[in-house]
Amino acid sequence: MSNDPAAKFDPSRAGEYQQQSRIALAGYDACHELSACMLAAALGSGQAARVLVVGAGGGGQEIVTAGALEPAWQFVAVDPSDPMMELAVAQIEAKGLADRTSFHLGYVDDLPAHDRFDAATLIGVLHHLPGDAAKRSILAAIASRLQPGAPLILAGNRFAYRSQPLLLAAWGQRWRMHGATPAEIEAKLGKILQGADPPHSEEAVDALLQGAGFEPPTRFFSSLFWGAWIARRKAN
Repeated sequence: MSNDPAAKFDPSRAGEYQQQSRIALAGYDACHELSACMLAAALGSGQAARVLVVGAGGGGQEIVTAGALEPAWQFVAVDPSDPMMELAVAQIEAKGLADRTSFHLGYVDDLPAHDRFDAATLIGVLHHLPGDAAKRSILAAIASRLQPGAPLILAGNRFAYRSQPLLLAAWGQRWRMHGATPAEIEAKLGKILQGADPPHSEEAVDALLQGAGFEPPTRFFSSLFWGAWIARRKAN
């Protein structure tokens, strides 16, 4: 596995990201819609807010969805992959949300340490980071830039893939449903087994979040390996 997860998202992978993600994650759009709804419920609908969107590349779907729901929200989009960020910029501009979005090509740690946000999202990122140390680091960096009590939406895979053979087989069938050949399915299974390192359980997700300074999370979405949670930054 590369020490730089952003290197995986070259122009060819970035170009297919939105279509491929909707196959790999059954309920891709529903997850983003519910994430926006959870944030609006936590913050109060109609309220102004600054939202940190980490891993916004690939279309900025978090911003497109939440921006349509809450016209008073402003966004800071962060992603280390240039090709993926280009896709996000194009999509956000096409939806008329560029005037409410600032783009940062890089990492959360590059943002000013004193900057504070009312909410944050980390969707589809954590399982690309190798090892628990990297996972804790990004969650702690986000927590340090949130107001006390501010909500974080975390979404991503949350099982060791080989530990759930039935889910892995169903994931392969999902690709078959969308026209993949047996050889293509085998290649995709090989890529996910070698190229990602998700937390090994829901309890591991809970421990990572609480260790980074968040309250115990509440899960609100699940799809095979995927889960989505909301957790608030601890008040102290």
